[in-house]
Amino acid sequence: MFDVPVDESLISLSIRELQVPFGLLKYGLRKRYPAQHHFTPSKKLKQHYDVVIIGAGGHGSSIAYYLAKYHGITDVALIDKGYLGGGNTARNTAVIRSNYLTPESVSFYRDSVRLYQGLSNEFDYNIMMENRGQLTLAHSDAAIRNFRWRAEVNKHLGVRSELVDRKTIGEIVPSLSVTEDARFPILAGLWHEDGATARHDAVVWGYARGACQRGVELHQLTEAQGIDIDQGRVVGVHTNRGRIRCAAVVQAVAGASSTVGRMAGLQLPIHSFPLQAMVTQPYKPVLTPHVSSPHVHVYVHQTSRGEFVIGGGSDPYPLYGTRATLEQREKLSGAVLELFPFLAQARVLRQWAGTTDMTPDYSPVMGLSPIKNYYLDAGWGTWGFKATPICGKTMAELVATGRVPDLIKPFELERFYRFEQINEAGSTAASH
Repeated sequence: MFDVPVDESLISLSIRELQVPFGLLKYGLRKRYPAQHHFTPSKKLKQHYDVVIIGAGGHGSSIAYYLAKYHGITDVALIDKGYLGGGNTARNTAVIRSNYLTPESVSFYRDSVRLYQGLSNEFDYNIMMENRGQLTLAHSDAAIRNFRWRAEVNKHLGVRSELVDRKTIGEIVPSLSVTEDARFPILAGLWHEDGATARHDAVVWGYARGACQRGVELHQLTEAQGIDIDQGRVVGVHTNRGRIRCAAVVQAVAGASSTVGRMAGLQLPIHSFPLQAMVTQPYKPVLTPHVSSPHVHVYVHQTSRGEFVIGGGSDPYPLYGTRATLEQREKLSGAVLELFPFLAQARVLRQWAGTTDMTPDYSPVMGLSPIKNYYLDAGWGTWGFKATPICGKTMAELVATGRVPDLIKPFELERFYRFEQINEAGSTAASH
């Protein structure tokens, strides 16, 4: 007989490998679900809540979270006609930035970007935040003047933006075509170092999970079908699952803002337009920043999975719909090839659309409404995702205290009646 040496590390490795399937088997055969629910298990609606939030997207979930965490208001029903984060939250391209033009918008989105930086730690849940920077391209002297203006406003308010020349652009994005033979040669750019991206579904899941852990009830497949008003005050919401009495209602329904507003008798200055985007097959990492060109109506960035996300401006006509069109795919393809010719051989994997709620001045409608205790979170157009944290924090403060925070005071509905509109020329791509 020979003594054969035994590698004890291999034995321990085999034991660990066996533990995994046996653990899964034991987990699956348990009578009671052993893991903690992320969200509220299905249950009946109560007859009364302190607050009903219509819309369980990023904004609705964040409002519920901040109400519960910072104001102790947990008797909240977060309702949605579909599923959690299934509206525009699931259909956006997840760009985070604060390099707008007006001081009101820059201050607002600056604080939102700062909140985003700490969300993963606050949730104990990875939202896959990546600081990549954003480069907006100028193809004309007028655009350069506008970018210089924006850069100065940004710097004054603590946002990192600077005007860069074509040589610097080539260093920041080597794969970008900066040739002078292009149809619209690149002359300069606005470099926004604070630009970032995050996983959109992780953001809404993190907010909703935190809210549900603190007592908020999430009710999916619960459609608001009417709003009860008594002597100028909201008193209840009719749903497909019955009537709910409540002390306050927050409307956060993105593209359906006008429709839900009409249920409460409100005529909002909003029109809804489809906004389309598409992604290519994955490539090895070649593009770090987010790159956009308002002139050729396109923006693009590469995801951590290697796909190129390509989007542009809204469709030119109002429509409540999320269909994708061949016409827009052709426009986006032609525009992106002017910037990145190597994508000519890329295959498009999928195309989709969201429904954006546009205001005349390209700024949101936040705060009080003519109906007492009926609060508006609407008019987000193409910039709702990046506002998710600060919107939730400020709207929760308003609902809890009855006082409009200074940060959102400029965005109140009354500005349209006072002719004090906020013309935000820094909105995405071809929205103007």
